Amino acid sequence: QVRVVESGGGLVQPGGSLRLSCTASGNIANIAGMAWYRQTPGKQREWVATILRDGITVYEDSVKGRFTISRENAENTAYLQMNSLKPEDTAIYFCNWGVSWGQGTQVTVST
Repeated sequence: QVRVVESGGGLVQPGGSLRLSCTASGNIANIAGMAWYRQTPGKQREWVATILRDGITVYEDSVKGRFTISRENAENTAYLQMNSLKPEDTAIYFCNWGVSWGQGTQVTVST
């Protein structure tokens, strides 16, 4: 079983930056990629970005050029660097490794 823990959320003003971290523990050797998702009240969880073990990355259109996903395989840790944040980025951000999910971390973009 894989345990996933996110951290790094918080309150930031529009235009600001945050970096989210996600650490997985357990057997992740056969998991090719990890992803970040986000969810706002009353809406379905939406995909944000994916990174594969070989470093290939894919982004949802609204975050392209602003968010950067990365990972450190040796430490089973992934990151989501979020720049030029907008109020519409406000959500709970979740980390996904295979079928395992973290508890989420709140990101609020507001003045």
